[in-house]
Amino acid sequence: MSEEVKKLRINYKTMEEFKKFKEYGAQELSMLEDLQENIVEDDLDSPFYGIYFGDNLAARMSLYKKEAKFDKYFNPPQDYLELWKLEVLPDFQGKGYGQTLVDYAKSFNMPIKTNPRLNSRPFFEKLGFQNVKYDVDRDLGENPLVWYPEGVTEQKNND
Repeated sequence: MSEEVKKLRINYKTMEEFKKFKEYGAQELSMLEDLQENIVEDDLDSPFYGIYFGDNLAARMSLYKKEAKFDKYFNPPQDYLELWKLEVLPDFQGKGYGQTLVDYAKSFNMPIKTNPRLNSRPFFEKLGFQNVKYDVDRDLGENPLVWYPEGVTEQKNND
């Protein structure tokens, strides 16, 4: 089985495949509108990565690079990744696709922040993600998990 993570192209085929995922939302719809307005295929830079099983998109995630000036989580403050919309279609769950995507994100060797859906917290914790000390001003009701590469620790609040 090929478990190669690919940067997804934003084209009509990819957008159709996204409709199969529960987390399909405003972000994809806006990309679809961009596509329809511009009538250009494969032209938008995509934050999405995925794993195909044959011709079908089996798993996906989005990764956004955040600049160090916005970092309120990591010490020393630095550029980091936000991981969103990690999702594996039901027929492909339990086959390691989710872990392959997370390992791919870790391969950039940057700290990672994610806001897991409730039932996915144990999955992320098993892969080395940790709770951060809740900060009401910073976390705004989110309950993020973070992953620290070597040499990076939690940013302490200086109030």
